[in-house]
Amino acid sequence: MACTETLGTLGYIAPEYGSEGIVSTSGDVYSYGIILMEVLTKRRPTDEDICNENLDLRKWLTQSFSGTMLDVVDGNFFPEEEQITSKSEICIASMKELALDCTKETPESRITMKDVAKRLNKIKSTFLER
Repeated sequence: MACTETLGTLGYIAPEYGSEGIVSTSGDVYSYGIILMEVLTKRRPTDEDICNENLDLRKWLTQSFSGTMLDVVDGNFFPEEEQITSKSEICIASMKELALDCTKETPESRITMKDVAKRLNKIKSTFLER
C-alpha cells in the first residue's frame, strides 16, 4: 500500500483514496464497480439528478432497483423487439450485485478482482445456457 497525492476522477475513486490518499488494488475494484454500474444504468456517477438528491451512484442504484429492472437498466440492453427473459433478468441482477460488492465502503469488505472474474464467467455461463 502506498500514499500519494490524490489524482483521480470524481465519482470513480474509492472513498479511502479520496479522503486519505491510500492506493490499493481494492480501490481499483471500487472503480470497476462504478464503471459496471455506469454500463448497466447509462448514468454517470456525477449525473445531476443523482447528485441533486444527495446520492452517489451506488445509493441511487440500490434505492432505484427496488422497482422494476427496466426503470434502472439502460434501455439499449433490451430493444423493443427483444423479449426480456427471466434469464436476462437474473444476469442483470447478478451484475448489479457484483457492482455493489465491488463498491462496498471499506476496502476490506470488497471482493477481489479474481472473484470479479469468476463471477463474470458464471454470469456469462448462466446467460449462454440453453
